Amino acid sequence: MIRLTWVQPEDLIGHELRQAAEDGRDAREIAARWHAAGGHDAPPRAGASEPAAARLRRLAEELLDELAALPVPPGEPSDLDGIIAACPDWPAPRQGSAAVDPDRVLGAWLGRAAGCVLGKPVEKIPREGIREIAESTGNWPITGWFTAKGLPDDVARRWPWNRRSAVNSLAENIDGVPEDDDLNYPLLALSVLERHGRGFTTDDVAKLWLDELPAGRTFTAERVAYRNLLDGVEPPATASRRNPFREWIGALIRADVYGWVNPGDPATAAEYAWRDARLTHTANGVYGAMFTAAMCAASLVATSADEVVQAGLSVVPAGSRLHEAVTLAVADARSEPDFERVIDRLHERHGHLHWVHTVNNAALVAATLVHGHGDFTATVAGAVAGGWDTDSAGATAGSVAGALGGGVPERWRMRDSLASSLTGFDGVGLAELAARTQEMMAS
Repeated sequence: MIRLTWVQPEDLIGHELRQAAEDGRDAREIAARWHAAGGHDAPPRAGASEPAAARLRRLAEELLDELAALPVPPGEPSDLDGIIAACPDWPAPRQGSAAVDPDRVLGAWLGRAAGCVLGKPVEKIPREGIREIAESTGNWPITGWFTAKGLPDDVARRWPWNRRSAVNSLAENIDGVPEDDDLNYPLLALSVLERHGRGFTTDDVAKLWLDELPAGRTFTAERVAYRNLLDGVEPPATASRRNPFREWIGALIRADVYGWVNPGDPATAAEYAWRDARLTHTANGVYGAMFTAAMCAASLVATSADEVVQAGLSVVPAGSRLHEAVTLAVADARSEPDFERVIDRLHERHGHLHWVHTVNNAALVAATLVHGHGDFTATVAGAVAGGWDTDSAGATAGSVAGALGGGVPERWRMRDSLASSLTGFDGVGLAELAARTQEMMAS
């Protein structure tokens, strides 16, 4: 029996119950019926349950539809006009183009790749395991790639590497930039801009996915939306139909390019990210993408990480869970010299969220950017040491830090060849991608 992850109703219902608790819907009666029938809570890390759970599929479908009918309290809009109205500091669109140093554009691509690859082998390992691995190999605080050399057998058994990533993202086997969804999605964003220009639509993004993105390279909200497209559901309903992952990190990791092509213009960058994000996400999931795009827009012209994070916050509704989480994280980063204690506070506040949720990971990224004060190594190390979505948080933090610094330290540079399953991109160099990104700024 094939256990297809992230799409079977019996595997979605637990996550949807958790989402209901997050967004304020009263789902206690539905949860009681699910548990009485033998239904399980959301798996903490896996995307599929045991095969026997399939007996509950029909009930799960019914309950998912009942959950969708529950009213969501107001205050976290998903439409663009509503989002702008909820942002008292929404920035004015920039008039004219900003002059951008090409080294900063390349630095953004280099930083995203380095942060992603640093986090790949320890993805799904909690923070205590990440620290034990790093300490046992002389890499704590983290200052370089993870390695299996010198790793004690008992530590390796206790905290096994991400099996798909350990073959190409450890110090001893990195050869170019390995494929990852955190790098495929920026390629798709660049493609949609090159093909459709600045007036691209959500439908354009959807069609590009169907043409170029293998379904097996999608996860969580993206996989559900992909399935919805194939079922004939049109955007933006693709984001909400039986999609309990709609506030997870997927849209956030797709947003960097929309910022890079709008340097110094966080408002336009956020609006581009909204067009992309609404295919798969709602509310805080959309805000995460807009937050990231705005930060990336600022990162090419700003002089400090604080300035970048404030640009990101300016496009996030002030009353949202994401705005509160980032604001508190930044305050902690400014007041606490020990970043491990900052992470402690983040886990105290957000430990109940899934490890790939938008809110906790965005808060971590903001905190490590502010605490790192522009130091690339400290910034990506903090994002990975947080122990949530290590490659995604590392990639976003690295993107901003690389742009701010106009490059990355030599230790974080890889052979200039990016592996990808996307048509026309396998083996592409980051320098070429940076040049193509710069061309889109003037289009």
